[in-house]
Amino acid sequence: MEKTRVRLEGVPETLLWTLYMRASEARRPGSVIDDPMAVELLERIDYPFEERFGAPRLAQWQALRARTFDDEVRRFLGRHPDGTVVALGEGLETQFWRVDNGSVNWVTVELPETLPVRERLLPRDERVQTIGGSALDEAWMDEIDPSRGLLITAQGLLMYFEPAEVHGLIARCGARFPAAELVFDAIPRWLAERSQKGQLKGPSGYEPPPWKWGIDSKERRLMGARRLRPPRGRGVVGSVVLPQLLYVMAISL
Repeated sequence: MEKTRVRLEGVPETLLWTLYMRASEARRPGSVIDDPMAVELLERIDYPFEERFGAPRLAQWQALRARTFDDEVRRFLGRHPDGTVVALGEGLETQFWRVDNGSVNWVTVELPETLPVRERLLPRDERVQTIGGSALDEAWMDEIDPSRGLLITAQGLLMYFEPAEVHGLIARCGARFPAAELVFDAIPRWLAERSQKGQLKGPSGYEPPPWKWGIDSKERRLMGARRLRPPRGRGVVGSVVLPQLLYVMAISL
């Protein structure tokens, strides 16, 4: 099989870390996620995943995070079968193919430097629209029709924005789409502070770009965000420990 060479740096490179973790979990027996497309992508991409990121120790955690988002999308589609899902900063996420009900309209908003990677590697579908640009750029909102129901997701994204940018984005989404829902994940504030001090380097030497925004319980209450319950994983770690570490939340805009 001829492989596709992918080389990214900084925040865009994190889409490869996310894929590596999710696919590593998906291809093991008894996996907590069914994602054959992610496994295929991992095999098709020419990139030193293990050398760069080390052993996939956070694979189950990453898969449970993805499944928490999947569950919320499915709940939305149960109410709005032909609604629109806008996925901000989706990277190489394969969620559309995991949750597709045959009528959902899907919009991916992705940075111009990473959108070509997604377009080269993932299949085309007439119900999937791609928009190049930053999630912070309000221009993507002009392309969205919320009339049949709208869910906006931001998976593995908001922690790379400044706090004012996060709250500004949520406020603009609320002003433009007052009946929509937003699902996003976050990290604890203390972990963001450690990241900014360069204290999160893994055994392989890889350190993710600094996380600029973290959340605490007070901020979550002020935002009106409800914390979603993740699915139970494998073993004591997956069923007890990891769910406590997953901060996936939803806001009614």
